[in-house]
Amino acid sequence: MLELDNVHAYYGQSHVLHGVSMAVDKGEVVSLLGRNGAGKTTTVLTIMGYLAPDPGSIVYAGANLKGLPPFALARRGFGFVPQERGIFPSLTVEENLTVAARTRAGHWTLGRAYALFPRLEERRGNLGFQLSGGEQQMLAIARALMLNPDVILLDEPSEGLAPLIVEEIVGVLRTLKSEGLAVLLIEQNLCVALDLADRHYVMSKGTVCYTGTTIELEHNERVLREYLSV
Repeated sequence: MLELDNVHAYYGQSHVLHGVSMAVDKGEVVSLLGRNGAGKTTTVLTIMGYLAPDPGSIVYAGANLKGLPPFALARRGFGFVPQERGIFPSLTVEENLTVAARTRAGHWTLGRAYALFPRLEERRGNLGFQLSGGEQQMLAIARALMLNPDVILLDEPSEGLAPLIVEEIVGVLRTLKSEGLAVLLIEQNLCVALDLADRHYVMSKGTVCYTGTTIELEHNERVLREYLSV
């Protein structure tokens, strides 16, 4: 469904991605792992059109996405939950959700978002800045779903959250997977990544240095030690 081939990307003159290749299929959760500065967020930003691959290609459903801006990616079925969450602090929960709603075919409605995150319905009249960190993360995910995406990209969704909130978000991501969404997950919490993902890409210094299934990664002590240990 989504495929990156030999993607290079730059911040100005700084060469950050060096030939990244990966794929995410429908109904699959794929994790992108690595230490800070490995290129994970840059990879997602490049997929979403904030950076242009040069060279390299990003193909989705047979169409080359190179050069498309973020809003065009959203219209093509991409949902994005950035690390900083990006909710509107001066809008209510409900306004944050409805402003993101699209008429694109799908079953994600306001009612369904509230059914998935009952806490958001309880706080529907609260402003974004009045929410806890966990509630803001729920809102960021629900807002992305209101686009009725086929692919959703999440950058560190468990960062800084209490264990019970992380468990709730993991359950939501399992639901999305069961409904056929393709999920690309950047995650520093290795336990969460191993629990959720079918396959894993490990990055170091802007390159993919390892790819494998959960079982393969769990038993690869060298990769765990050299690229993922703190």
